[in-house]
Amino acid sequence: MTPRPVATDSPATDEQWMARALALAERAEREDDEIPVGALVLGPDGAVLGEGWNRNIAERDPSAHAEVVAMRQAGRALGNHRLVGCTLYVTLEPCAMCAMAMVHARLARVVYGASDPKTGAAGSVFDLLVDPRHNHRVEVSGGVLGAEAGQRLSAYFRRKRGKPPA
Repeated sequence: MTPRPVATDSPATDEQWMARALALAERAEREDDEIPVGALVLGPDGAVLGEGWNRNIAERDPSAHAEVVAMRQAGRALGNHRLVGCTLYVTLEPCAMCAMAMVHARLARVVYGASDPKTGAAGSVFDLLVDPRHNHRVEVSGGVLGAEAGQRLSAYFRRKRGKPPA
């Protein structure tokens, strides 16, 4: 499976929102020394409903990935567990847990930055968001500011392993 290409309908807007998600990823690393992944959810009207960054170490919660944190906030903002018509921006391709949460939330669209060739569930390893066996499919755009997102992740792991910056 290969990651999907970036959608051509609104690349400037996608890049602007991904830049905001990258700023959230930077907070994950700076504030919590977490893997730098950031996410945000936009409502159908374009309003930010939720933001998050990886918090699984800080909160001792294996489900506190950036996407889940952002979707939890969005659900509270909407007063509903369904995020119908919403778009989620995340700096790293979602894992299987996050992808299924997105399907269950009925997100309209997911836009991600860097592909994850080890655990990506939006086309790299698995393709859960568009699997026809599910009762809902999520539109996917991948690779938005992917080089920047990937570089941030690589630098984080190099630092953690005591290696010099690339």
